[in-house]
Amino acid sequence: MAADASDALAVREKVQRYLNAARTGNLDLLKKLAHQLDDGKGLAQTVADVKDANKRGALHFAAREGQIDVCKYLLEDLKMDANTKDDDGETPLLHATRQGHSDTAKYLLDRGADPSIPSELGTTALHHAAGLGDIELLKFLLTKDVDVDLQSDAGTPLIWAAGHAQQESVEVLLEHKADPNIKTEDDITPLLSAVAANSLPCLELLIKAGAIVNIAAGGATPLHIAADGGNPEIISCLLQAGGDPNAADEDGLKPIQVAAARGNRVAVEILHPVTLPLSSVPEWSVDGILQHMQRETGIIEGKNEGLEESNKVKDIAPPKQDIPQVSAEAKKKAAEAKARADDAFRRKDYMTAVDAYTQAIDFDPSDGTLLSNRSLSWYRLGQAEHALADAKACKALKPDWPKAYYREGAALRLLERYEDAANAFYEGVTLNPDNMELVTAFKEAVDAGRKFHASKQQPKS
Repeated sequence: MAADASDALAVREKVQRYLNAARTGNLDLLKKLAHQLDDGKGLAQTVADVKDANKRGALHFAAREGQIDVCKYLLEDLKMDANTKDDDGETPLLHATRQGHSDTAKYLLDRGADPSIPSELGTTALHHAAGLGDIELLKFLLTKDVDVDLQSDAGTPLIWAAGHAQQESVEVLLEHKADPNIKTEDDITPLLSAVAANSLPCLELLIKAGAIVNIAAGGATPLHIAADGGNPEIISCLLQAGGDPNAADEDGLKPIQVAAARGNRVAVEILHPVTLPLSSVPEWSVDGILQHMQRETGIIEGKNEGLEESNKVKDIAPPKQDIPQVSAEAKKKAAEAKARADDAFRRKDYMTAVDAYTQAIDFDPSDGTLLSNRSLSWYRLGQAEHALADAKACKALKPDWPKAYYREGAALRLLERYEDAANAFYEGVTLNPDNMELVTAFKEAVDAGRKFHASKQQPKS
């Protein structure tokens, strides 16, 4: 038994050294260790099978670090699949693109990498190139007949580019007929993203391309967001493009009230001449509006003090259970149920997907991926509490898996628990700082929380 344990440890250490050789570009060592790890299956199959706990193999690590020579050996000599996926559904191309390794990404594309394959969160190489502002790679990807409006959990490449203030990316995507008015499930458009990112150049490009100025997400128009941010150039740009200064958000507030509540005097000065007077504001002047909103904000804060705890939505705690040893037969049945669930999910039959994932979990309660998938299905059904329960259970099983934290954050965001959502996303970011989906989700949760609390502190007109 001791000898077996020692042998297993030696193999694990060899696997770690092998994957590290791929990451550092030590091709000679990688070849040597690959031969040592070959147990008779053949070198190509052995290399394809050697992966870490997240199912990332040598090709993923080499692509992530831009080690083209290692990639060439794996793809040309050993004929590896260029589109192999890790546990997050990410291909080597996605890893290379997210790290900004344009030459490696181009090589992978030339060797058969499919640029349309998304990660589990829906992002593709085009999203990452656009968000990073890698124009050379962005243009190269667009020559591969990729859908310029590919959706992800965080929107299209254009929404990503605008949200990261990547002016040149926005310009290139618009030149390739990206839809300037496309929306996410939360009604976020490229223009809203540009305003939230405080990017005047991106905003001007989108307006020129025909982006709708008076769109609303969560009740807030771009002018509300700009008023909250206080950027006078963006406010003026929106007004010149036809932004409605008298539109009310879900709390009945006009942009000028939002600006005044934030103490943005310059914004109030710009909006004052074009905003119709409100009977609720005794003195309709810049100073009068500022004083009124600041006073009202203080009153509301006093009334709301201590209510936050009582208004919290309680979590549905996952049941505590000992995870049994799962037999091969049970795993097979779980895989069959998962296949049915995946098919239902693709058809957007989310309730059927939930039922099938539940069957799969009953067969194999040790598989955190099943809980993650069921959490997403609950999320799509709008059942935030159930989505949160599954996300927490998934996190308990896979505490080092960034996606578990993404699922938790998404459910908390749906519950309007923005601070908790931001914390969950942040924990995920600490595990994988290069995950743009998590970084973007964290920023959006922080921003949404700030706007949410500000709106709750304002009186209705």
